[in-house]
Amino acid sequence: MIHRIACDQVRLGMYVHKLGGSWFAHPFWRNRRLLDTAEEVEAVRASGLPYVEIDDERGLAPERIASAASRPERTTPPAPIWSGPRSKTAPDTLRAAERKRAVDLVDRSRRVMKRVFESARLGRAIRMAEVAHVVEEVTAAVTRNAQTLLGVIRLKSKDEYTYYHSVAVCTLMVNCGRHLGLPDAEVEQLGFAGLLHDIGKMGIPESILNKAGSLTDEEFDLVRGHPAHGHGLLVDAGDMPDMALDVCLHHHEKVDGSGYPFGLSADRLSLAARLGAICDVYDALTSDRIYKAGWPPVEAVAAMWSWDGHFDRVLLFRFMQSIGVFPTGMLVTLRSNRLGLVLENSRRASRPRVCAFYDTRANAFLPPETVTLRDDLSGDQIVAPELPERWGFRDWDAMAERLAKGENLNA
Repeated sequence: MIHRIACDQVRLGMYVHKLGGSWFAHPFWRNRRLLDTAEEVEAVRASGLPYVEIDDERGLAPERIASAASRPERTTPPAPIWSGPRSKTAPDTLRAAERKRAVDLVDRSRRVMKRVFESARLGRAIRMAEVAHVVEEVTAAVTRNAQTLLGVIRLKSKDEYTYYHSVAVCTLMVNCGRHLGLPDAEVEQLGFAGLLHDIGKMGIPESILNKAGSLTDEEFDLVRGHPAHGHGLLVDAGDMPDMALDVCLHHHEKVDGSGYPFGLSADRLSLAARLGAICDVYDALTSDRIYKAGWPPVEAVAAMWSWDGHFDRVLLFRFMQSIGVFPTGMLVTLRSNRLGLVLENSRRASRPRVCAFYDTRANAFLPPETVTLRDDLSGDQIVAPELPERWGFRDWDAMAERLAKGENLNA
């Protein structure tokens, strides 16, 4: 049951369902949350909001506060996700359940964004609460199992691409924001920006958006106007986060100043705008469209890495780390202080592989070892891109060809 109470009545252990008043006065970007720290409780009390709605099915109800206050804090660790008997089928069952959960989330979010975008097309108010709820669900799914959700967003239907694309860019931005270690509030604002970055396309006829051939100059001018049109829609909506406005207006800018609508260079583009450009292009390249098939992720990041002046290369590499996809043939430094060659990955969903062949501390070649990268600290990881000439590798293409075949360069 939902209870509406005053801010000064909130207590530790309550679950906030909704905060009253303006979005800008809210102490948290994601409103729905369990108040499990004294700092969060104090933030709500000090906010001055007209009311708070509490969900007693997910936390303490107002009438239970007194009796609960005398209870000792629970020190028992939470139960594991899988608490049943160990069996070979348990992990498969969990994976299948998580994948279905991700599929349902993407489809549900797509329907929400379709309503939001079509309302904007008709000049109606943007449903901010619905958008915020999608961000909350996507953020929770990325936190729980990022790789499953990242896999699902790649399999989206070519129909209703714009809405699926918005959910995918939201997911990619949230995932990369978490990889960068940004504060939760910034990560959620990145998700909000990702969902709304293309809302300006509601001002472009679908016949142009889905056109298979080259656009005319007039059509291209219309397409180039969608960031400004979307920015205007978001401004008119009111109470819009600055990051959403920024990404909507600037996600087609390039770091060398050759983008649009203003031709801004890197020093005038925020991290959010630079990341929005990366996530937008990556998802567009890897998506099936009515008029083209999507590229494999490795081909997409390889092409993006080769486009000089288009993206912030440091941020693009961190994006690659966040999704676990790197261009085949890239020279990299591993956490184990070895140099490695990124190998071709023949299996779509498997982890990337690297041929480690050089000790950076001893400046010496090693017998080649194929390393499968991991998402956690239990195995090796790629930490930086490298330039072959920095290490004196004059004929890198020939070396890479030998390493790909497993040859020992000391031989």
